[in-house]
Amino acid sequence: MNIALITGSSGLIGGESVEFFADKFNKIIGIDNDMRSYFFGTEGSTAWNKDRLKEKFSNFSTYDVDIRDIDKLSAIFKEYSKDIKLIIHVAAQPSHDWAAKEPLTDFGVNATSTLNMLELTRLHCPDAVFIFTSTNKVYGDTPNYLPLVELENRWEIAESHPYYKDGIDEQMSIDHTKHSVFGASKVAADIMVQEYGRYFGMKTGIFRGGCLTGPNHSGAQLHGFLAYLMKCAITGTHYTIFGYKGKQVRDNIHSYDLVNMFWHYYQNPRMGEVYNAGGGRNASCSMLEAIDLCQKISGSKINFSYSETNRIGDHIWYISDVNKFKSHYPGWDWKFNLEDTLIEMHDKMYQRLKVLA
Repeated sequence: MNIALITGSSGLIGGESVEFFADKFNKIIGIDNDMRSYFFGTEGSTAWNKDRLKEKFSNFSTYDVDIRDIDKLSAIFKEYSKDIKLIIHVAAQPSHDWAAKEPLTDFGVNATSTLNMLELTRLHCPDAVFIFTSTNKVYGDTPNYLPLVELENRWEIAESHPYYKDGIDEQMSIDHTKHSVFGASKVAADIMVQEYGRYFGMKTGIFRGGCLTGPNHSGAQLHGFLAYLMKCAITGTHYTIFGYKGKQVRDNIHSYDLVNMFWHYYQNPRMGEVYNAGGGRNASCSMLEAIDLCQKISGSKINFSYSETNRIGDHIWYISDVNKFKSHYPGWDWKFNLEDTLIEMHDKMYQRLKVLA
């Protein structure tokens, strides 16, 4: 039997992975205890997505297990053993701000749990492909010291700089920088996944995400800015911009496009390889530009205010250079541009919210 095991299976990327791989494996095992509701409250809960996926896919089953509990994880690995051919480790504590409130919880969920998953893979299914979703926050605030130029609605990098054309590549240092507590815990996990590939010869791939987004994102104020912004547009909820004049820039990748990267990697894996994973320059936007787009698509004016205090370790300008991945997997390309993503997000979110109303 071919089994794919997915942690965080009810979340944005985990859920997209369930949908993508359901017809490619005999069985999909999900591990998700909806800890996102603990992090972000009921608005961040992913329980609705778990119910949707279980109803849609007969070969999908879930375990309500905390990934910090190695004994319960071990029982799952022992049950399925070498039938597990793919592991997608997505479960995480994803917020800068939240991590600073409970550093021990953050490190346990992000770092210790990743080591749990790696070691159980090594012991029970060492030939499986292990995919880990890291983050661009492993680069800390180093991108903020690039030669940035302030434009009317966004920060931009100087046109003469090598990063101007395609963005930041994997050679940027992850050392001597302020990461945020969240970024530091993800660095620990990122390095350990690399090490299990290089030291033990396991097929481990690290994907350093930019802004990951899509229609099934349970966006909250502290995480998932595009989803939360669109939710504010639909519901009239107040939105706060934190620092940098609202001109901070992110590239955004649709959850489908990221999971399609996983699929290409799975078919021809490399050991301990690191890839930046984002939407690139053509899917980048500032906060102000995102507000304009969401207002245009929703037809509603967003009620927002501005706070001078930026989030600690936050990036002023970040665009992912994905040329390394494209050179290794030339069959992959983006399917969604930014506007397509936001339109799909609006339409599905509107229907979901209407059902809940």
